[in-house]
Amino acid sequence: MANLKEIRNRISSVNSTMQITSAMKMVSAAKLKRAQDAITQMRPYAEKLQEILSNVASNVESTEGVYSEERGSNNMLIVAINSNRGLCGGFNSSIIKEITKIKSRYSDANIKVLPIGKKAHEHYTKTKEIHLDGFGERPYEVYGELTFDNVAKIADEVMNQFKDGTWDKVIVVYNKFKNAAVQIVMTEQFLPVLPPEGAAANQSTDYIYEPSEEEIITELIPRSLKVQLYKGILDSNAGEHGARMTAMHKATDNAKDIKDELKLFYNKARQAAITNEILEIVGGAEALNG
Repeated sequence: MANLKEIRNRISSVNSTMQITSAMKMVSAAKLKRAQDAITQMRPYAEKLQEILSNVASNVESTEGVYSEERGSNNMLIVAINSNRGLCGGFNSSIIKEITKIKSRYSDANIKVLPIGKKAHEHYTKTKEIHLDGFGERPYEVYGELTFDNVAKIADEVMNQFKDGTWDKVIVVYNKFKNAAVQIVMTEQFLPVLPPEGAAANQSTDYIYEPSEEEIITELIPRSLKVQLYKGILDSNAGEHGARMTAMHKATDNAKDIKDELKLFYNKARQAAITNEILEIVGGAEALNG
């Protein structure tokens, strides 16, 4: 049986851990509020713009529609959006698992990964599947100042490489924020731009191009693609804070349970020690009287 000092040290250690996880939970909750507001405001605009983009791209007959050109899947870039830090449950590992499934589905393709997140960067640097040409050594630094302009630089480089023929297909994998406890892994084709599906495909939309079709192609489609990437990163950012808040909440509860068990164990051990001391005193007194 552990002595009382060892149990007290364990209780103190668990209590310190509980204070840390509780503080991290509160910090994540504060960050989550801002991140949730950002994605809630962006999502309707991004979804409507994506709908317009798909319709315009499917109706374009101009040779300038390079972003909707189908080329197969020989060379593929996967943009992996996850977090720079851990302690957020399975948030990061779910992205890695999804990308592994994609690679098995396109086993004959040449696939590289562009990591937007330090955890993906570390993983794919080790596996030598990383692609950073044109993006700098640390594309995950975009989280340091998460603005549309900073994300647009990454989107510009991806679009330029697609136009140059470096990639036949570009896929974005990220966690879509649903609520603090739930994040949905999303796999979306970034390039080439897909035509509308389902009910949207049956709607005949007759656009009047103003000022011209060429202006629409050169301005609207690239901007819409930047917005889609920005939305994905905002979704992931909100999902990260939600996942970390949930993970730290569970960790705090578990630490509290362990602390309660240790206190009970400590009290039992202390009571046993006191009982032994009383028995020793009584035994000594009996021996003297005898």
